[in-house]
Amino acid sequence: MKNLTKPRRIVGLAASVVASIAISTGINSANAEALKTSQTEKPASISLNATQTQPKEIIAPLQERNSLAGETPTPQELVEMSIAQQVQTNSTQYRIQRADIGPLIALIVVGGVIVLIPVFFGGLVVIGEREVGVVVKKFALTGRGLPPGRLIALNGEAGYQADTLAPGWHWGYWPWQFSVRKELVTVVSQGEIALIVAADGASIPPQHILGKVVDCDNFQDARKFLKNGGEKGRQLGFLTAGTYRINTALFKVITTANATKEGMSSEQLRVHTVASDKVGIVTTLDGIPISEGEIAGAVVPGHDNFQNGQKFITAGGRRGLQEQILLSGSWNLNPWFVQVEQVAMTEIPIGYVGVVISYVGKAHEDVSGAAFTHGDLVHPGHKGVWTQPLYPGKHPLNTRVMKVELVPTTNIVLNWSARTERHNYDSKLASLTVRSTDGFAFDLEIAQIIHVGALDAPKVISRVGAMQNLVDHVLEPTIGNYFRNSAQAYTVLDFLSARSERQAEASEYIKTALRSYDVQAIDTLIGDIQPPGQLMQTQTDRKIAEEQRKTYEVQQMAQTQRQQLVRETALAEIQQEMVKSEQNVSIAELKAKAQIKQAQGEAEATKLQAAAEAASIRATGTAKAETYRAGVEALGSQGYTAMQLMQIIGDRKVRLIPDVLVSGNNGGNGLVDGLLTMLLWNQAGKSNNSTPPITPETNGELPNSDTVPVIPVEFLPEKENGQVKPPTVR
Repeated sequence: MKNLTKPRRIVGLAASVVASIAISTGINSANAEALKTSQTEKPASISLNATQTQPKEIIAPLQERNSLAGETPTPQELVEMSIAQQVQTNSTQYRIQRADIGPLIALIVVGGVIVLIPVFFGGLVVIGEREVGVVVKKFALTGRGLPPGRLIALNGEAGYQADTLAPGWHWGYWPWQFSVRKELVTVVSQGEIALIVAADGASIPPQHILGKVVDCDNFQDARKFLKNGGEKGRQLGFLTAGTYRINTALFKVITTANATKEGMSSEQLRVHTVASDKVGIVTTLDGIPISEGEIAGAVVPGHDNFQNGQKFITAGGRRGLQEQILLSGSWNLNPWFVQVEQVAMTEIPIGYVGVVISYVGKAHEDVSGAAFTHGDLVHPGHKGVWTQPLYPGKHPLNTRVMKVELVPTTNIVLNWSARTERHNYDSKLASLTVRSTDGFAFDLEIAQIIHVGALDAPKVISRVGAMQNLVDHVLEPTIGNYFRNSAQAYTVLDFLSARSERQAEASEYIKTALRSYDVQAIDTLIGDIQPPGQLMQTQTDRKIAEEQRKTYEVQQMAQTQRQQLVRETALAEIQQEMVKSEQNVSIAELKAKAQIKQAQGEAEATKLQAAAEAASIRATGTAKAETYRAGVEALGSQGYTAMQLMQIIGDRKVRLIPDVLVSGNNGGNGLVDGLLTMLLWNQAGKSNNSTPPITPETNGELPNSDTVPVIPVEFLPEKENGQVKPPTVR
């Protein structure tokens, strides 16, 4: 069987060549189809011979049994009948084809002879339009072999040849000396790249990890690659979208189709796309090392955003983190050479500026001036704090080598209290505890408003490094110490009562203090003051009393106004009466004048009458005096007096014995008894409307009354030797 198969394959090959020439198609495709046909015809003919008599033997008994029994065939019987009928049909067709195969065999034999002559004697090789022929030379007539370490032959040595066969007919490649391997062309789809690994070439220098790019028509000319110093291993160059005829004996091509087998992902072999709101931070894997003291490679020109790796390395590009970034767009990048990390653009919100602190760039050159001694500033592109801030918007910055410190340009409120603003700069601030001059400790809540100008922001950051440091290291100690010192100069109540003055003093002091830090102090506000409870109660009571006093004053003013209103109203109401009264006053004045005149007349009359009466009395008195003098001369002074007294007593009916008798003996009626008796008598006398005492108006005479008068002590009877003596007048 083996001996028969090979001649038949040759016959089939010859037939396919003839057919290909006739229809102007590729010889290799027809050859393959002819071989398949020749290989399938032999088993078919053998199987037909074995089953040629089976259809009648199977179908006849089944039909006879079913017709006699009148039964319907089962599914299995139907399948058997169908198979038998198919076999019978195939057998009939085969007999027809075998009757016509004779002329076809003759044609194949003639075509095979025609083909075998150029193949064996002319060395013809036909390459299709989308093929490339890789040539292997089995031996060299000169006997030369490849140099040590080389894989590809450049000078006709035995082995893989550098030159490939393009589409078309090629003569002289005899089968006994050459073997031609037909490979499909390499196709790189749109949006993808293909990486190359060279199996031959010079060694890659130790300072590099990728083979350099040489002029070789995108790796399609292996001879040029080797002649121009191409290096073996992973290549810095790569293939972009397109179709390439690659010598696969020298170059291994890695595409998305076989990336997994080579330990890569298909995403690595796609064109790298940077989003519109992002930037690509680049890290190169080849190049000379970064200089000492640097953290990123400097920008080098001419490499088309890292798409031309060879130009990057030739220009002195450094391996590692790069200062240059990739902006939005699509880039053909070799993943063995470049790694890209996409980060968001630096956004500066409205109301802020961004102060750039660069860790890379040109040498540091301070441009802040001699007056600025707390930091230094540099121009953009240098290392240090840039003089120009970034204004609101999105900025494509390499945040791996630069830092942007946000500085608010609006007013910032900082609270020394439990309240915290949205910026959180005052999250660590608390109310200030101060001590007054009288030794009391109390808490103050302070609010400080500051402003940092856009052009002053770089100076502030250069001084303190960050806005939080400004609050923690400048504002907190400055404001805290000022209020602690100022509170010691006042008592608690003075501080409370003069709060506005303390606030104005603090505002001026803090403005001056912060101006040296390029920060504008807008205002300083004293919030809640929490003194000791007893002092607060005193202040509250005082305030309440003051308010009450004001209330009373207002009420008093209201009452005064009310009285004035009533007075004015009353005056308006009695205006008519006032007019009448004025007339009455005039009339009264006239009457008074008349009465005065009348009184003056009556006075003159009375004066004359009094003078007359005085003269009469004087005459009467003179007469009585003459009478008394005569009586005294006649009876003596004591006798005449006693006679007058008795006459008076008789005329007035005066009792000589008093109602209350006070004696000096021990028999009773002592002084105490007399006083008690007098008190009771006086009380009774008051209730009975006792006679009033003698007054000067009575001219020394006893009143005419039935009641018993008070007898003077001088008229009490005296006892001498137990006998009552007659009263004596003193």
